[in-house]
Amino acid sequence: MNWQVMIDSVPRLLDGALLTLELVALAALAGFILALPVALARLRSHAVLWMPAYLFVFFFRGTPLLVQIFLIYYGLSQFPEVRASTLWPILREPYWCALIAFTLNTSAYTAEIMRGAIQAVPKGQIEAAMATGMSRLTRLRRVVLPQAVRIGLPAYSNEVILLVKASSLASTVTLMDLTGVARTISSVNYMPVELLTTAALIYLAINFLITRVFRLIEYLISGERRAAVNDPLMAAGLNDPEALGKTELK
Repeated sequence: MNWQVMIDSVPRLLDGALLTLELVALAALAGFILALPVALARLRSHAVLWMPAYLFVFFFRGTPLLVQIFLIYYGLSQFPEVRASTLWPILREPYWCALIAFTLNTSAYTAEIMRGAIQAVPKGQIEAAMATGMSRLTRLRRVVLPQAVRIGLPAYSNEVILLVKASSLASTVTLMDLTGVARTISSVNYMPVELLTTAALIYLAINFLITRVFRLIEYLISGERRAAVNDPLMAAGLNDPEALGKTELK
């Protein structure tokens, strides 16, 4: 193991990591925005709404991300109508094709996370909101979505981590992301083990930071958990009269 090669390659690999983070951040943001209407459409009973959403989720969850990237980057360019359209300046660039593929793929998974989280909201709270005269949109905004975010956040953090790892496929369409830079350098100095190991360590550092950020967000939006941490009696369940009585009996 040549440690000097690993150390010397860090600056160039970090440049590639910036492109990786940019792709992941934009895809996660756009995918989250797209996933919400897809998830809501999946929950509707009318076939005109749930069927297209179901097919969208089924396709992008059921096919490999690499195939999706190739279909967008190589496949769309075969159609003269696409090359003659106003979208061609975007679709001919590997950066935008990779970003579109990442966005569509993560939005399908995120939509299923949202759907499950929304369905996990207690029915009694929704019925109580209906009894107070809240409209469907108001119930969604003030009752359903805030609780669904808390429920689905751990699963969504896993999806973002998977997106970071999947972003390495961007190098297959000539993008110089973290993996692309590692492969390029290793093709020159013929030391793939050192370069790929260093890239793997950078991926680990990125995912570690993402994990800590999501844990912090989960802590901040969980009022009961914060109260339990700040109140030792609540953490032990001693502020509950029933629990206190059981403790005294013991």
